[in-house]
Amino acid sequence: MSNTHSRFRLLALVGGVLAILIALAVGGRWAWQRWFQPEDINDAAVTFAPPALPASIEIPHVRFTDITAKAGIHFHHTNGSFGKKLLPETMGSGVAFLDYDNDGHQDLLFVNGCPWPGHESGQRPTLALYRNKGDGTFEDVTAAAGLAITMYGMGVTVGDYDKDDWPDLFITGVGGNRLLHNVSAGGKGRRFEDVTERAGLGGTNPLLASTGDFLQTRTPISFPSSAAFLDYDGDGLLDLFVCNYVTWSPDLDLKQPFKLEGQGRAFGPPTAFEGAQCLLYRNLGNGHFEDVSARSGIEVYEPEGIDAHARLRSIGKALGVTVCDVDNDGWPDIIVANDTVRNFFFHNRGDGTFEEIGLVSGVAYAEGKARGAMGADWGEYRPGRFAVVLANFADEPTTFLRLDSHKQMLFSDAALAEGIAGPSRLLLKFGTFFFDYDLDGRLDLLTCNGHLEPEISKVRSGQTYEQPVQLFWNCAGKASFAPVTEKEAGPDLFRPMVGRGCAFADIDGDGYLDVVLTANGGEARLLHNDGGTGNNWIRLVLEGDGVHSNRSAIGASVTLESGGVIQHRYVTSARGYLSQSEFTLTFGLAKAAKVDRVIIAWPGRAGSKEEYTDLAVNKVHHIRQGDKKTR
Repeated sequence: MSNTHSRFRLLALVGGVLAILIALAVGGRWAWQRWFQPEDINDAAVTFAPPALPASIEIPHVRFTDITAKAGIHFHHTNGSFGKKLLPETMGSGVAFLDYDNDGHQDLLFVNGCPWPGHESGQRPTLALYRNKGDGTFEDVTAAAGLAITMYGMGVTVGDYDKDDWPDLFITGVGGNRLLHNVSAGGKGRRFEDVTERAGLGGTNPLLASTGDFLQTRTPISFPSSAAFLDYDGDGLLDLFVCNYVTWSPDLDLKQPFKLEGQGRAFGPPTAFEGAQCLLYRNLGNGHFEDVSARSGIEVYEPEGIDAHARLRSIGKALGVTVCDVDNDGWPDIIVANDTVRNFFFHNRGDGTFEEIGLVSGVAYAEGKARGAMGADWGEYRPGRFAVVLANFADEPTTFLRLDSHKQMLFSDAALAEGIAGPSRLLLKFGTFFFDYDLDGRLDLLTCNGHLEPEISKVRSGQTYEQPVQLFWNCAGKASFAPVTEKEAGPDLFRPMVGRGCAFADIDGDGYLDVVLTANGGEARLLHNDGGTGNNWIRLVLEGDGVHSNRSAIGASVTLESGGVIQHRYVTSARGYLSQSEFTLTFGLAKAAKVDRVIIAWPGRAGSKEEYTDLAVNKVHHIRQGDKKTR
């Protein structure tokens, strides 16, 4: 691999220097315009309405129905806003599907914010856990599960970090994160115990213990965003990767002249704040983690100037993360979506260290410049064709990084060629994920959208605060994706909201993937996929042996062959923006009536593979590593 990298380093150096010079010349002006005075585009040509499709493309009719109230979900996100427009207020929050009690039904965990210190009133908002009762309804078990926790939450990731067969939670939050261990509730189900400090991941949330005038706080307060469990060193233990957004404090925020023309104060852009470092924690296997960010190559600095004594500064402004194996070497790589600065690609060398190769791989920029990247996901959108999708700011198209070479790890932005660039440009995109919603064997794409500024429509023609979800159907045409409308999917999915996090799971066992959406400062929504395509499917629940591989099977790579079509899936913890979808892998089979074979490459140093044949369709198969039987 080193020879490959050497061939590109000279080109990367030249390209990097040119990019830096261009950024220095126009970056400041562009960044200000990007948030407060966006470029003047033709709103008549760029609207929420998708373009007309060729007559040969007929999008399937698969309706999504809002079942939030019927299902018993009553979650309202609190962002703590009280008129000062502090940056964290507009960024949350995430959501996760998980089976916390191992009953075979996907439960729902919502991350919540809280009032800022000194501005509390009434009942304190908390995280919210809804147990799936298996009859189409959920019950609020937050208090019984020990999750009536108040924090300024952002994101969530799920994984069995201690190999006891029960999924644990890691919640990121401004001012302090939480590691929540899934333990027995003494014959009354399961509950979560806060082990953050004991595990070496920080103490209790200092934000809520603030004394004095919180708004005058000058000392930087941690501002994490997405997180992901992964086994980066292949020892069978789940490690933890944490994104951090910017170096932030209330005093620094309020001293900036952020104005929305004619409307008063605005939310500040990330360009006004210094970057921050992502963190990597290694699982020691005894309930403790150690920070290995520096020695593993995760920390990224750049000098402020060309002087030998120039100060090194943190450049990352991380919001989204996706873990994948780009070069198929069995070691998980990490791609980070950064806001207004270049994206990172941490290539796993397999020796406990990473090399950041965003520039040489083509991941760093789209069209030669940084964008406002939020959420990220990875998937195979055509047979043998993989891509990373990055959800970007308003007036920026979604970035669709097509992997052109596994071996050389080279990407190119194919959003225009694949039919995504134009339709996605206007919206402000946060959450995103690949999923096969019609079970035809091809991954489709969804983005959850919403603006930052409540008053944006008063100063920006064509923009709104609440925005509709965007769904792209994979039509396998010359351009892979076609925008889906209310005609095909019904009106419920597209009802405008201040969208942020999103996730998918099959909540009722019918094989079709349902969707949950969160709104900043608003109500979450659960949408049932009504299906009706008649396509076959198969779902795989994987469990590592806990010795060679982690129990959650995070990092497992699965190849499925059916009807002459080969599909690939990768078990990952984090998807999109601040959120996590179910671990269960769903393969749509279209009209194929049988699965020829399934090959599972289990994670870990051993790299073992197992093959299964003639698995029944329209069924969930539970597969444990080393056990050749399915359940």
